[in-house]
Amino acid sequence: MPVKVSVVVPVYNPGPYIEDCIASVLRQSLPRDEYEVIFVNDGSSDGTPARLDALAAEHPHVHVIHQEPSGWSGKPRNVGIAASKGEFVMFVDNDDFLGDEALERMYDYGVENEADLIIGKMAGKGRPVPVELFRHNRPRATIENAPLMDSLTPHKMLRRSFLDRIGLRFPEGRRRLEDHVFVAEAYLRASNISVLGDYVCYYHIKRDDASNAGFQRFDPVGYFANLREALDVVERYTEPGPRRDRMFRRWLRNEMGERLRGQRFLKLPDDYRRELFEEIHKVIAERMGPSVFALLEPAHRVVTELAGAGRYEDVLAVAEWEASFTPSATLESVAWDGGALKIGFSAEYSADGAPRTYPADTTAVPLDGPPETAADAIAWLERSVTARFGKAKADLVMRERETSAQFFQPIEITRETVPVEGEPGRVRLVVKATATVDPATAAGGAPLPSGLWDAVTRLTIGGWTRECRLFPVSAEPLPAMPLPGVVGGHRVLPYWTVKDTFALDVDLAAKRLGFGALTPADFTVTGDRLGAVLPFHVAGDVKASVQLTGPNRATEVLTVPAMLTPAEDGSAVLDAPLPVRSLQKGAWRLALCLIADATEPRFFAPPLVVRGSASGLKVVRRAPNKPPFAAPGTVYEPEPSVGRQLARRLPVPVRRALSRALGRATRPTRQEGK
Repeated sequence: MPVKVSVVVPVYNPGPYIEDCIASVLRQSLPRDEYEVIFVNDGSSDGTPARLDALAAEHPHVHVIHQEPSGWSGKPRNVGIAASKGEFVMFVDNDDFLGDEALERMYDYGVENEADLIIGKMAGKGRPVPVELFRHNRPRATIENAPLMDSLTPHKMLRRSFLDRIGLRFPEGRRRLEDHVFVAEAYLRASNISVLGDYVCYYHIKRDDASNAGFQRFDPVGYFANLREALDVVERYTEPGPRRDRMFRRWLRNEMGERLRGQRFLKLPDDYRRELFEEIHKVIAERMGPSVFALLEPAHRVVTELAGAGRYEDVLAVAEWEASFTPSATLESVAWDGGALKIGFSAEYSADGAPRTYPADTTAVPLDGPPETAADAIAWLERSVTARFGKAKADLVMRERETSAQFFQPIEITRETVPVEGEPGRVRLVVKATATVDPATAAGGAPLPSGLWDAVTRLTIGGWTRECRLFPVSAEPLPAMPLPGVVGGHRVLPYWTVKDTFALDVDLAAKRLGFGALTPADFTVTGDRLGAVLPFHVAGDVKASVQLTGPNRATEVLTVPAMLTPAEDGSAVLDAPLPVRSLQKGAWRLALCLIADATEPRFFAPPLVVRGSASGLKVVRRAPNKPPFAAPGTVYEPEPSVGRQLARRLPVPVRRALSRALGRATRPTRQEGK
């Protein structure tokens, strides 16, 4: 069968960090006879060559090429291209890994859209990745209609015939930005580019030892010489004008302006900082014109205009002013609305722990060249922030804690200008937002997978786009959370983390769901029907099940269908039939499954049993200190200990202090988190 995709992995001394990469390429959903993996060992001196040889001996679709060290990733990738047999070539680094369906989804999307280049959604674990680019799918992306220039790393799928037709290969040798040179030309010469934004295809990982090549300090002279090569490619394939300016803007903003801002610039040693500034100044003076500066947001524009003029001290002063900027976001409301959570919050920028204030005057002031002084630059920046406040925005992203997979949520915003008491002519700029998180569609149209999902706010005001977590209005006490939800085929628990930030637990929580707090008073038995009021939110009828386990749990396990329906007070009403005759003798342990048609149904057992009596069946508390006899796989919920029962009677501040002193949380809606 023809090979659809060739995965090319350049390898150099990855040690154990290659294992996740290996595992991910082996578990791809694409049939193994439809893809191949080519590891190009670039002279590794650790145990990796033997590991790869053994892997290739075991898996026919895995191939290994050994070569002398070339110094960088360009040559190994080119060797991999030459050896590839696939219709498409996918580039993966040896310390990163793929989503399980990445190759299949990217290939199908590329074929469907006749694309020469496919970019799959990325997640960064300790490493920055593009965010806006993957807000949604883009079947026909261009430099003009999509932020393609946010993604210049090589981790993409390209049509092999396209690479051969235009003779595109990576620059070789020990150097930087070989991927920028390669990708920039690919963008300019591809017949179509498709961006797959609804599934995380690529996980970009920072090593624990921070030894990834991209994290090493570079030689500014060599680095910016390599950057000029990328600029040369753009000039070769474009005419002067908006397209070229848009591409140049990326390097001016990211590779130059960002390196001169805030703490990133200030934390560098003075001699290195001056050398870096000097090389940036040269490139700006040589290659960047007014039409490129005009495309930048105010904060980037001021810094790069000053750098282009060679004014190091003024750039340093602006960086010191900017360094204290931090976003803050306050969770103001969270409630179930049908099957979705409505999350209300406000966000603004702060400085030194206090809200940042700005001039109230909204009149825009043009910038014609660099400001005269650093003070003028800062004053212009502040005025520009207020003048452009109508473009400010906030987003809510749900980010999975383990993998950093993230998805934008629907949101509505308003902007408020708040006068500052005691400071005439100064205002705060606050963005108010209401986000809708529907667990059934929150992952790019698909359900949120099991995991811990942190709510992350992205705030854009005046050219600053930064992220922060959602904090409560007050931590003493923390605001109550809504009931856990049984929605979209999942158990969804809103909770405060140990750092007092808002998150969702999807399908992982057990004890926190509150089954251990259920009492006989919560249940009724009427004839052959079991009823209960449960502390869960349901948007409609949900199929559940009840499991009853007798003393002989090997043979006495009965499972009956049940239904959860919404109650007027927001909780859920359980209704289930009882096999009355089978339950007459002994005590039968009660367990509940909230989602009967789940792939892996999970039962939760409160400390209760169903027991026969002269007046019929009753739900009673299980005898204390009696070992549980629920069916295997059931989550057993013991009664709260005496100490925990006493602790619940303490005032909240005392409980919190005691909890922190003991190093563990006691609040029922709190989970371990960042």
